[in-house]
Amino acid sequence: MAKNCASGILAVIAYATFNVDHAYADGPFKFSPFSTSPPATSTTQQAAPEPAKPAAQPAAQEPVKARNDNPRTTSAGFDPDALERGVEALNKIAKAPKPKQIFDLIKKQEETKQQELAAKVAELKATQAQFETEKQRVMYEEQKKLAQQQSQNKAQMAKYEDELARKRMQAENEHHRARNQELVKMQEESAMRQEAARRATEEQIQAQRRQTEREKAEIERETIRVRSLAEAEGRAHEAKLSEDVNRRMLVDRANAEREKWISAINTTFEHIGGGLREILTDQNKLVVAVGGVTALAAGVYTTREGARVIWSYVDRILGQPSLIRESSRGKYPWSGLFSRAMSTMSRGASGSKNGNGFGDVILHPSLMKRIEHLANATANTKAHQAPFRNMLFYGPPGTGKTMAARELARKSGLDYALMTGGDVAPLGAQAVTKIHQLFDWAKKSNRGLLLFIDEADAFLCERNKTYMSEAQRSALNALLFRTGDQSKDIVLALATNRPGDLDAAVADRIDEVLEFPLPGEGERFKLLKLYLDKYIAQAGARKPGLFSHLFQKQQQQIEIKGMNDDIIKEAAAKTEGFSGREIAKLMASVQAAVYGSENCVLDANLFREVVDYKVAEHQQRRKFANDEGA
Repeated sequence: MAKNCASGILAVIAYATFNVDHAYADGPFKFSPFSTSPPATSTTQQAAPEPAKPAAQPAAQEPVKARNDNPRTTSAGFDPDALERGVEALNKIAKAPKPKQIFDLIKKQEETKQQELAAKVAELKATQAQFETEKQRVMYEEQKKLAQQQSQNKAQMAKYEDELARKRMQAENEHHRARNQELVKMQEESAMRQEAARRATEEQIQAQRRQTEREKAEIERETIRVRSLAEAEGRAHEAKLSEDVNRRMLVDRANAEREKWISAINTTFEHIGGGLREILTDQNKLVVAVGGVTALAAGVYTTREGARVIWSYVDRILGQPSLIRESSRGKYPWSGLFSRAMSTMSRGASGSKNGNGFGDVILHPSLMKRIEHLANATANTKAHQAPFRNMLFYGPPGTGKTMAARELARKSGLDYALMTGGDVAPLGAQAVTKIHQLFDWAKKSNRGLLLFIDEADAFLCERNKTYMSEAQRSALNALLFRTGDQSKDIVLALATNRPGDLDAAVADRIDEVLEFPLPGEGERFKLLKLYLDKYIAQAGARKPGLFSHLFQKQQQQIEIKGMNDDIIKEAAAKTEGFSGREIAKLMASVQAAVYGSENCVLDANLFREVVDYKVAEHQQRRKFANDEGA
């Protein structure tokens, strides 16, 4: 019995030592009796797949060594630990009192280990199956991703190919378009060349035709000249033949006329001599002749003086007062009708041409608006038979006060009369009578009259002035008497450069006060353009008239070169402080400078030169005025 156990133990030790698979009688178990480590050749352990080795190995490759999965064994499979455990188990069995039970126990332990190993093998198989499933899933996902990537690559490739095709087509279209444009350009150039060739041909044909016509006209002119010479020679020959006959006839006719006039003169002087002899010899005839001559002289003198007296009476009753310098009514009621109509038409045309309705008057927009308002108010006042309003215009000289008053009367439909205050003082004692005659004459206007008194401060100044004469005071009192009440016939407009010198009673009779300042830059620009057109562009033109082209000599026109609005604006900026009258004189100086030049041409340099000279002259006058004031 002990020998059987010993032999079994030795078999187990040999199995564990040399790792030899052994089949037991009670079941197909394979286990290592005295080792807890799995066998190296166990089918439950699967090594990870190694990467594929290349098919062609080098010729000088080293020999492959045996793989050792158990580090405690040698390369031949010898495990000393198992041998030690077997020896130890064998010692225990030998020392044990019941070796068979111990062997059975060891066997059962080995069977339990075999079962555990089988469970682990099953678990490893399940793990391997799960690993294979996961591997298949990963491979499927990788294949899916690869397929998606390939499809994306294909889509991108298709898109890229489509974009390349579109670009290629666009490039081809651009090429075709450029080619078509070149073809069109070539066709246009060909058409232009053909047109140029056709025009050249037509011009050549026309030139040849003109040359032919010139030669034909030259031949005809030569023929006419030869014919004229022949006819002239014939007429000269005929005149030469008849010259003697004509000379004799003229001599005979002259002799007959001379004899006739000599006989007539002799007969006249004979009759005059006979009459004088009869008068001188007969005393009665002499007295009658002397009396007749005396009566004739007395009649002529009496008729002349009587006509003068009658005319002075008519002039005093119907004529224009002597104080009036200018009027739209004319000297007599029947005179000046045609001239007034023509003046109204010309002023209306000039006003419409300038576009402001006030002819050549250019003022500040606010002042122009107020004057238009006064004109409309005056016209409506006349239409409603209401009293007129008196006005005062004050400002520097040459700012358009007189022109504005004239246009105000025209726009309001009134007659216009102008007088100056300096004409009153020389009248002396007759000034009062002339003032009353003036107002009586003004009241006879059927349309109403605007009486404009320029330089009003000359006789309407303060009455307490020591140098004011009694006649001037009387004239001032007469005017104050005639303007004491609001009038429905007369609009009194006063103009002065010094409104502070007017008498207080005169200022009390003023209803509207208008200040006329010096023109600004915009107004100066308009004035320069106006007088440039008046004195330069229209200079030398004939005045409109029926017989003007017969009795007026055609004057040389002024040629304008290089003049534009920028140059005129520059001149307007330089002429600061100029009045409207000074600007008119400036343009008259430009006209004189142009007439003084050789070719009668106005250019920018000449214009600037005259403007600079007049500006310097204006500044010098202002300096003199300031020195005198100081």
